[in-house]
Amino acid sequence: MSQKGDLMTVRPDVRVVDATIRDGGLVNNFMFTDDFISALYRTNVKAGVDYMEFGYKASKEMFDTSKFGKWKFCDEDSIRAIVGDNPSDMKLAVMADVGRCDYKKDIIDKKDSVIDLIRVATYVHQMPAALDIIEDAKAKGYEVTCNIMAVSNAKEADIDQALDMVGQSSADGIYIVDSYGALYPEQIRRIADKYMEVGEKYDKFIGIHAHNNQQLAFANTIESVARGVSYLDATMMSMGRGAGNCAMELLISFLKNPKYNIYPILKFLEQYMLPLKESGALWGYDIPYLLTGRLNQHPSAAIDYTHAGRSDYADFYTDLLDK
Repeated sequence: MSQKGDLMTVRPDVRVVDATIRDGGLVNNFMFTDDFISALYRTNVKAGVDYMEFGYKASKEMFDTSKFGKWKFCDEDSIRAIVGDNPSDMKLAVMADVGRCDYKKDIIDKKDSVIDLIRVATYVHQMPAALDIIEDAKAKGYEVTCNIMAVSNAKEADIDQALDMVGQSSADGIYIVDSYGALYPEQIRRIADKYMEVGEKYDKFIGIHAHNNQQLAFANTIESVARGVSYLDATMMSMGRGAGNCAMELLISFLKNPKYNIYPILKFLEQYMLPLKESGALWGYDIPYLLTGRLNQHPSAAIDYTHAGRSDYADFYTDLLDK
């Protein structure tokens, strides 16, 4: 693959996706105030963000609604209470996690919903189940992506087969997901080229969702853009599970399209994200996340370590080596 675009020009196919509520909700069990969500919606509209992901379509049979905020479930009425009929140009998204959603019941027909995009999150071994959700959502009238998680920890042959399976599906796009924050730009370059070949073969766009365990989420995102990836996930002040994600303020600063405006984002960070941090919500790069990223491990151990207030980094590292 050759480089697509350069630092001085605009790629008209690029789309910015705000995942603050969905990935950030993993930090605080989705306990955002309606004021926060409304302000984020208005901010994204003013900033020119293309898609705003509200959260998950999680099963209320599997998850206790008293333990999570409403954005774990994303009922239609909850979203409409924030956006009305969404008179803006920005599209709305939710995530359907394979094995954790009652998609046939909870994802209603598009004609009755303000949601535009269903993002189907799956591991490679769950592809048959993911395809069922993809085809169901597409038949209901939605845009659909397949977000293949933890690719750094999957066998290349399995990734190749999964890509071919989703390539033959009705999905509109396929996402590279560095769930463990383990990948480096050189690896992202090769992975992006692989996904782009599949995308060109089957007429799918390619997206990226990066985690910041090694402070490379932004670098990996813009590296993928250079290879042709077009749907770019970011979160306000990098808020997301563990080390967080590509920071929206970094991404918007990088992109040259004049439709994007960093000023409303800066106001939102000042008025909402800083108080959220001060209230005790815990995310962002730290040594424990570096170590799980370096070892290509799920960040759950690092999250527990961080919440315990530990600082015995060397002991934690040797514990991880034994896993």
